[in-house]
Amino acid sequence: MSESVLKTSEDKMSKTIDSLQRELASIRTGAANSSMLDRVNVDYYGAPTPLNQLASITVPEARMIVVTPYDKSSVDSVLKAIQMADLGVNPTSDGTLIRITVPQLTEERRKEFVKDARKEGENAKVAIRNVRRDSNDELKASEKDGNISEDELRSLTDDVQKLTDKYIAEIDKICDAKEQDILAV
Repeated sequence: MSESVLKTSEDKMSKTIDSLQRELASIRTGAANSSMLDRVNVDYYGAPTPLNQLASITVPEARMIVVTPYDKSSVDSVLKAIQMADLGVNPTSDGTLIRITVPQLTEERRKEFVKDARKEGENAKVAIRNVRRDSNDELKASEKDGNISEDELRSLTDDVQKLTDKYIAEIDKICDAKEQDILAV
């Protein structure tokens, strides 16, 4: 029973790290990256649809993204959705495909993106701490019910804390790497 609490905690913490990496991938760095468009939803026949389901997204050059809609009649709605997404880019269309030139980031904009990355990191740390709290509560309830002893409770809460420390250190490492990526000119 107590081992399942640790396993569940580790699974939840691992999923938090995966979620953080997805969020950080959508934060723009100086180079073009197709994951910048992950949060773009297109109004396609009245239904909000993720852009990557409506179009092929390629990165032919370091500063350019090419979006080729599968349905040529949706080019205008895709173009409008990219403009409305407030990505700091200006897409252009030739009627069949959309080119997005990624401008060089200014120092001020880079610092804003670093703040966004740090905020995502803090959100992930809060999620990890919530998992720790839930696990400790579950262990305390188990001890209260007589399923584990007080010594086992202390040992298991120490194990949960070690897991928490490990994942928080990993979050710091991921955020530091993203910050270096953003600040690289």
